[in-house]
Amino acid sequence: MKKLAEEIKSGQLKQVYVLYGEEAYLRNQYRDRLKEALLGGGDPMNLHCFEGKDVRAGDVIDLAETLPFLAERRVIVLENSGLFAHGGEDLAAYLSAPAETVSFVFVEPAVDKRSRLYKAATARGRAIEFATQDEAVLKRWILGFLKKENKNIAERDLNLFLDKTGSDMENIRGELEKLLCYCMDTDVITAQDIEEICTKQVSSQIFDMINAVAERRQETAMALYYDLLTLKEPPMRILYLITRQFNLLLQVKELKNKGYGAAAIGEKVGLAGFIAKKYAAQAAKFREADLRRALTDCVETEEAVKTGRMNDVMSVELLIVKYSAAT
Repeated sequence: MKKLAEEIKSGQLKQVYVLYGEEAYLRNQYRDRLKEALLGGGDPMNLHCFEGKDVRAGDVIDLAETLPFLAERRVIVLENSGLFAHGGEDLAAYLSAPAETVSFVFVEPAVDKRSRLYKAATARGRAIEFATQDEAVLKRWILGFLKKENKNIAERDLNLFLDKTGSDMENIRGELEKLLCYCMDTDVITAQDIEEICTKQVSSQIFDMINAVAERRQETAMALYYDLLTLKEPPMRILYLITRQFNLLLQVKELKNKGYGAAAIGEKVGLAGFIAKKYAAQAAKFREADLRRALTDCVETEEAVKTGRMNDVMSVELLIVKYSAAT
């Protein structure tokens, strides 16, 4: 990211950029900065944006071969195209000798680095990964954001805020804006302000529910489940998130048993380091065999609902009851 920022600032830009990774907020920020820098104040009619998997390589190549209107270059942005997984062969061939007057920006949540398109794009430019940011980076970013608004926050309250928001920067930004509006007349943001105004992510509520299951606090686990239903979360989505949680816990537990630290575990399973540390602590409350059995039960529960043998609300309830029952 540092090199990309320097290139944007200096104007020494590559012909092709591939922006990828799980952190959508940063991807979109640099996408917009690149569009502006590559256009260089030229006519907006030289900017062409494609979104989704219906893009046709022939249309893109025709545009790329068309001279820009009263400008140095034509800028083509392709977002969430999936072309780095399959279907990018024609564009890869074109990028071996593209027109000098065209620049490309690819924006994808994930790429296959073995694909022809990735190799062709990086041969002509640069690929930048926007990974989930770690706790220290997120805290510096939040504190910087608050400082611009002349607001302060205690370390413990900042931790509470991150517990509620998770590591997604787009969500953090939205919750910060809500907090600033709520705390317009005060200089310090408190735990009470955060509890009053910030929305806890569904994934965080699932984490708390599984934690209650692990600690055999059945009443708490069920209360959290009913809270999610009250919030109009579909039972099958809750089941999907429970399954995902058990799967992550199993992966974390296996890696922990192999001697990996929180940062390395987070990198391997796609979690911020500070969140991976919380998952490791939760995984320690389960036996590996129990996690494997829970995953099997989740799959069987989904099948029972889809085949009409069980009611969706009741099926998830029974799963929670089973694993939160006192031993």
